[in-house]
Amino acid sequence: MKKVYLASDHAGYELKSALGAFLGERGYNVEDLGPLSYEPLDDYPDTIGPLARAAADDKTAFGIAIGASGQGEAMVCNRTPGVRAAVYYGGDKEIVKLSREHNNANVLALGARFLTQEEAKDAVLLWLETNFSNEERHVRRIGKLN
Repeated sequence: MKKVYLASDHAGYELKSALGAFLGERGYNVEDLGPLSYEPLDDYPDTIGPLARAAADDKTAFGIAIGASGQGEAMVCNRTPGVRAAVYYGGDKEIVKLSREHNNANVLALGARFLTQEEAKDAVLLWLETNFSNEERHVRRIGKLN
């Protein structure tokens, strides 16, 4: 089953814990990169940076970064070579699907303050179950990112 790295800041801690259990129950190989306890004064780069490096190093794995909006988490991830992070904080889940089909996103950044747990679970499953299209135009475009 697919390997999924999880990390958050304090704002995403509760959702990260719920998603870890949810994905584990579905057979995903989940590795929680922290924080392992609620830390109200933590700094998201401290936990999201290791997640980004893990997702970049393990080409078959995925990362889910969770914060208040997901924006800062995506910024940390997208500064890491080999990571293509997409942000989702609610609304039409088609954007989640397209991030995999067209951009081969390997990290999904979630905005915990804008999603219910059920919305996040639905989006994460859709994202993990969507494959990259491998269409030449998408491969070419991703190649230009490097």
